[in-house]
Amino acid sequence: MCNTLVYSDLDGTLLDHDNYQYLAAVSTLKQLKAANIPVILNTSKTFAELTEILAELSLTSPFVVENGAAIYIPVNTFNTQPEGTCRVDNYWVKSFSSPRQHWLNLLADHGKEYSQYFRSFSTLSDTELAELTGLSLVAATRARQRQFGEPIHWFGNTEDKRNFIETLTKAGANLVSGGRFLHIGDDCDKGQALLWLTAQYRQQYPNTPISTIALGDGENDSAMLEVADYAVQIFSPAHQFPTLSRQDNVIQTQHYGPKGWAIAIQTLLAKQLSSTSTHLGVNHG
Repeated sequence: MCNTLVYSDLDGTLLDHDNYQYLAAVSTLKQLKAANIPVILNTSKTFAELTEILAELSLTSPFVVENGAAIYIPVNTFNTQPEGTCRVDNYWVKSFSSPRQHWLNLLADHGKEYSQYFRSFSTLSDTELAELTGLSLVAATRARQRQFGEPIHWFGNTEDKRNFIETLTKAGANLVSGGRFLHIGDDCDKGQALLWLTAQYRQQYPNTPISTIALGDGENDSAMLEVADYAVQIFSPAHQFPTLSRQDNVIQTQHYGPKGWAIAIQTLLAKQLSSTSTHLGVNHG
């Protein structure tokens, strides 16, 4: 077991904001794998989306779906099943959220006044979501397979958005802004998921000091960036750096997406990755 856990957002962070490519991070991902450093995807994406992405990236680590709503831990990750999880196929699952239908009902009951200003995923077709995001039709289909929260595309003004958020918050929802969408769900977040999963690693490996690195570009990443030992704010072409109250151990990248991601990882883990560079033929230039 290595002594570092890397928690990463996807869209706009490990994946390019516009084309969803990750080529600039491939060499670093290979180095992390060779160094036995888990890359734990912590994202707003769904289980259906992540299983495909994990296969493409050759990742076998645990992962976090829908902005901290649930953690999926492959059953071979630890020697014993973590307390508070249930077995679902080949995963131990820790859930922090009510199911999606709860939030759809709440949105229908309390969001009527603002319905002309947004479209939720449940009302978008696969084709509409593909056109809105640039995803392929197959990827858009997976993105709509929500289990917990509900993303919405807001196209109203800032004042109406603020009032909408206040109304739904009073009704019991938690709303966070991602790279593209406003996410409605339970009072859970990526930071809570990071802390819980890191605690499981420390419990399973009590003799190994474990530190955490979190990388993200959106406001929905702020919670995990606040609680990680090292926070990496990824430069975005679409919006400002996510807001943080902390000032220690914070890196702001100068490059977008996967290039900024890779440079930050190389900077923070230079010593741990250097031993894997030679046989992988990595060029740090």
